[in-house]
Parts: sequence; structure tokens; C-alpha cells
Amino acid sequence: MHRVLRPGGRALVLEFSHPTTRPLQAAYDIYSFQFLPRLGSMVTGDEASYRYLAESIRVHPDQETLKGMMATAGFGRCDVHNLTGGIVAVHRGFKL
Repeated sequence: MHRVLRPGGRALVLEFSHPTTRPLQAAYDIYSFQFLPRLGSMVTGDEASYRYLAESIRVHPDQETLKGMMATAGFGRCDVHNLTGGIVAVHRGFKL
């Protein structure tokens, strides 16, 4: 992303991320690993894809790690905005 942006350009990354509190994390785990795969099975007949989605979110870098990765890639003024208690996060960085 950094390579293709013009100087002054901004990159925005909207991703599932990691809840910021333990109670929310516990509730989100129940939703992600129990409710969502069952719902996926009922709606699409494909429980495995929804289980994989939950598992892939868990191995995605957390907010601070992704922010650091953006800075290492050359972005400046990197920041992160948690949405829904960190379940979703928007990362922003500028090509200076």
C-alpha cells in the first residue's frame, strides 16, 4: 500500500480485531465460535467457513501490532480507532 500511494496519501484499513475488555472478549468468543458457525450452517449449510472466519480473526495482528507494522512499512502519523469495543478497528497511516 505504501509503495502505490502518492506522498501525502492516506491508507485506511478496516478489519476485525481484538476486543479491548475481557468481558467483551468472552462474549465475542461465544458468539464467534458457537453462535456464528451454527448460524452459518443454518443459512448456508457451511459451518466450516464460519468457524474458519472466527479462527482467522484470532490470529490477525492486534491493534497495536498492526499499527506498528504500518509504521515499519514507512507510514507516518499512524493511529487506530476501535469500533464496537475493538471488535472492529480502523487503522490509518499517511505516506509522508
